[in-house]
Amino acid sequence: MSSGFRAMHPSVALLYYAGLLLFATLLFHPLFLATELAGLILLLVLQGQGRQLLRGLPFFLLMAVSVAVLNPLFSHRGAHILFYFMDQPVTLEAVLYGLMMMAVLLTVCILFISYSYTVTTDKFMYLFAAAAPRATLLTLMALRFVPLFQRRLRQITMIQRIRGVDAGKGSVRSRMRDGMTLVKVLLTWSLEEALQTADSMKARGYGIRKRSVYGIYRLDLQDKAILLLLAASGLIPLFFWMKGYGVLEIYPRMKPMHFGWADAAMYASFCLFVLTPPALEGKEKWLWRSSRRSVYPSAIPRKTGTRFMSSHLR
Repeated sequence: MSSGFRAMHPSVALLYYAGLLLFATLLFHPLFLATELAGLILLLVLQGQGRQLLRGLPFFLLMAVSVAVLNPLFSHRGAHILFYFMDQPVTLEAVLYGLMMMAVLLTVCILFISYSYTVTTDKFMYLFAAAAPRATLLTLMALRFVPLFQRRLRQITMIQRIRGVDAGKGSVRSRMRDGMTLVKVLLTWSLEEALQTADSMKARGYGIRKRSVYGIYRLDLQDKAILLLLAASGLIPLFFWMKGYGVLEIYPRMKPMHFGWADAAMYASFCLFVLTPPALEGKEKWLWRSSRRSVYPSAIPRKTGTRFMSSHLR
């Protein structure tokens, strides 16, 4: 059962994740990136997706740390030289830029984990099917084929392994031959099913006339209020960014970070935008726990009751 931020109108989630993606690319500042990353992790934990985050975190860390390590080895810009590696200078600016890019990559990867959990396929169809129905359908079908191909490839591998076809054993030539056999079976199976699906859609009259659309999502008062709050709190950081705030200049020489009243106002509005969905999720969990306490009140402790009865028996 959906609740909290996931149960709201799809346009609210679309505005939130589009704003987070825009801020991750524009606000190149460690404070803003750390706040956005912490807000996304908090939202995933409150939504019960902590295991999903931990499952993908090693790959994300490997990719992000590799960027942080390789950037100072290939980029030698900067005025503060830390040391020399293979007669090439490693600068402080290159190291800091690599760390910032690592934070950006981690933020974007975790953002898409939260997006895939919140914006389901029916919400995606509801948002974009009216404007571009064919492109939306093709996008969903393409995204569907990725896990479908993986599942079918595992089934084909298990079956072909009984026949002696194993792409993981033998010489390189035999493994390539067995791998091509598995791919051939997979493509044949998928193309045959695609032809059957197309014939079925044609027999049912798909595409003959314009289809009617039934919308199950309605904008209520809370959705409108959250939309207005996200729009207002998101436009304020964009306004200050256009004035030159919220960006840490690293190349060619790193400039000191100043935090004035304009930066404080920008950061406060940014925090309001990022932390609104986690606040909704936290409120939902608090209401759920409060309702459970009211329905199932705590009983009298056993020790206290035992002492009361023993005193009267005496």
